[in-house]
Amino acid sequence: VQLQAFGGGLVQAGDSLRLSCVASGFTFSRYSMGWFRQAPGKQREFVATITWRASNQYYADSVKGRFTISRDNAKNTVYLQMNSLNPEDTAVYYCAADFQGFGVRGPAEYDYWGQGTQVTVSS
Repeated sequence: VQLQAFGGGLVQAGDSLRLSCVASGFTFSRYSMGWFRQAPGKQREFVATITWRASNQYYADSVKGRFTISRDNAKNTVYLQMNSLNPEDTAVYYCAADFQGFGVRGPAEYDYWGQGTQVTVSS
């Protein structure tokens, strides 16, 4: 099982980034996919999740209206489009897979995790 996240980088406040996470080694279309982030000295926090058929998406209040999660089951890939970034969005972003999970669930509910990609937003 592998989840490879990429697309992070150093940007300025107000900029946009698109993260991608490519999955392999499991039946991607049967898993809800989530994005979490962890800033230095803080706990890992939920960002967004999308159900296995992309029929439902859920977001943390802090990113609602700015971030969009989507997926392409044909490409085994989940995306996180991040707009209007601000310094508080600086963190390592992780993608994770949750077997037929529904709704906002904590990190412990997820079955597989990627290695993370760093997003740094300067003011």
